[in-house]
Amino acid sequence: MTRKMVLADTSKCTGCKACTVACKEWNQLPAEKTQLVKSYQSMRTFTPDTWSFVTFDENYSISQMHWLMRKAQCFHCADPACLKACTSKAISKTESGYVVIDKDLCIGCGYCAENCPFGVPKVDDQQKKAFKCTGCIDRVENNLKPMCVQTCQTGALEFGERDNLMVKAKKRLAEVKGKYPKAVLYGEKEMGGMTHSYILLDSPEAYGLPSHPVAPLALTLWKDIIRPVGTVAMGGAAAAVVFGILGNALRGNYGPPESGKGGKE
Repeated sequence: MTRKMVLADTSKCTGCKACTVACKEWNQLPAEKTQLVKSYQSMRTFTPDTWSFVTFDENYSISQMHWLMRKAQCFHCADPACLKACTSKAISKTESGYVVIDKDLCIGCGYCAENCPFGVPKVDDQQKKAFKCTGCIDRVENNLKPMCVQTCQTGALEFGERDNLMVKAKKRLAEVKGKYPKAVLYGEKEMGGMTHSYILLDSPEAYGLPSHPVAPLALTLWKDIIRPVGTVAMGGAAAAVVFGILGNALRGNYGPPESGKGGKE
């Protein structure tokens, strides 16, 4: 299967929240008590039972006010920090580009939650499992659109092959910049390239997103430098021990040599 992508064009989003309701319904996630966070936003962040929500920011300029609305969910990064941080090999990437969690392998350690630069995965303290958007991989692998895309009535969400959709995204960005000069395409290169990418009307910071998201330095040092070097060093030491034992066995020397002798005859 070729790599897929969901393009969220925030210039077309009306903030109806139908996508979040569809996510709840398809994944059989229970309703949660909400409260007004700001403007029309009713969720502050993700929870084990809420994998997607809509953020609202009121952007004021000298002449007018306009909404900055964004459907928030896992970005399904090409180089995901959560996968790198996982200690139980519960997180993997599919050929289509989605990052998924195997609940049977997840031990609820929370390292994925701690190291995600977007704060996406959340651990259920009772189940001791991490949860996040699956990308509706069960639908995608059966040639269906993710449920949020299927539900969107304004065309703000599109689904397709990543290469083709990225070309369309750049063309659309040029059009949007005519009205919103600060508009950017977010997700083409960030974190290796995202399966969920956005046309934003303003800078990423205006939407509460990092402009240059990266995995924490400590995680990168541990997984990419310290651990590989340590493994090589440990492997070298183990090999030396094995070869030493084999050498002694071939010589018939199973203990320390006697004084003045090379070992047993």
